[in-house]
Amino acid sequence: MVFFALVLSSCKIREGVDKPQNQSDSQEGKRDQNLEPIELTLWTYPVGNWTNPTNIASVMGQFHRKNPDIHISVEFLDYNNDTGDHRVQEAIASGNPPDLIFEGPERLVANWGEQGVMADLSDLWQSDTAKEIYDSVRVACCHQNGQYYIVPICMGTHCMAINYDMFQAAGALQYIDEKTRTWSTQDFIHAVEALRAYGQEEVGVIYCKGQGGDQGTRALVNNLYSGTFTNDSHTRYTADSEENIRALQLLYDLEGIRFAPELVGSDEIAQFCSSKLAMAFCWNVSLEINQIVTNPNLDFEIFPMAFPTDSGQPKLQGGIWGFGIFDHGDPKKVQAAKTFISFLTENNSQYAKAVQISGYWPVRPMEHIYANDELMNEYSIFTQYMGDYYQITHGWAKARTAWWMCLQKIGEGEEIAASVDEFVSVANAAARQAEEE
Repeated sequence: MVFFALVLSSCKIREGVDKPQNQSDSQEGKRDQNLEPIELTLWTYPVGNWTNPTNIASVMGQFHRKNPDIHISVEFLDYNNDTGDHRVQEAIASGNPPDLIFEGPERLVANWGEQGVMADLSDLWQSDTAKEIYDSVRVACCHQNGQYYIVPICMGTHCMAINYDMFQAAGALQYIDEKTRTWSTQDFIHAVEALRAYGQEEVGVIYCKGQGGDQGTRALVNNLYSGTFTNDSHTRYTADSEENIRALQLLYDLEGIRFAPELVGSDEIAQFCSSKLAMAFCWNVSLEINQIVTNPNLDFEIFPMAFPTDSGQPKLQGGIWGFGIFDHGDPKKVQAAKTFISFLTENNSQYAKAVQISGYWPVRPMEHIYANDELMNEYSIFTQYMGDYYQITHGWAKARTAWWMCLQKIGEGEEIAASVDEFVSVANAAARQAEEE
């Protein structure tokens, strides 16, 4: 974990332009300097470049010039247990969580919101800019009690990727629609068979050592035969449906696809980018950007794809990220934290910068934000395929664990129907318990 604190000199600006000093401004500055600073902490998960110190320093610098009485220190988290979720949960248990946190509704709403430790941000949803947020995002950010524990900044859709060069050499490009980035379940089967015949023994893996990257395995299973992970009202888990069992059976039986209980999503990515695999189920635009920047050995064209589906309408697992506030019982700190969120979301120029740092897309209409970015324009096609955001279902944290354990058991040879029955039993018990609490 990386930690740094930003302590910046106090000065007033007007939308990025220095204000001329006059008597009123001078008195205002003196009042600000005499105020006792409010000290806040922000913890941010690695959403795009939101853990890049240079980017964060730029954001904080502009904020502090307009709000010199609010000081924000920043800690960078990751998705490893000890330095991510476990770190946050320990802080909550000790009564010392951060003031602000940057992540998604599955944590801010379905997990910490469920625990009753988040501040209600419904008032921030009344701004003119918040009223423009897409309905699908709004629904995902609202707890079942009607309160909002997150103000979203950006959204994206997770997809999969193929090794274009390998597909071309194997004669498998005929099985994908390069324009729409879609393919059918039958085309997926044919492509795997073609790659196997070409000599690629392992085409793809169902990684299931832990929950890292589990959005990929869920989307793959649900899309193959139009299954769902939860019901429409997000009250019960439905992975034991006939459609999902059929999909899991296909993956288990298909030569070239292997259940890999020794791998998590990051391991699959590493193997894909070293050409050990022909496809990756754990993928999104930020991963490609990272590979372009950090992997000098990448020697093939990465071609992002929607998951194969029998319906012709893929439903991708979406990601939504934004800010939440832990309620320490100090109204001044909560209000100061809200001031920071408003600063980033209610001014178009600041909001565009916050979105661009994330490397994803706005949660409200904003044209030409990536007008000159070829890669972002390439991946923008997947936003139209965003499916149901079910990560706010009660018992979500336990359901995630139960899912990868279910996949492990299938990989070890346990009967598929029995494995998914056990999954829904555990997940739905967690959902009922959360509802009762």
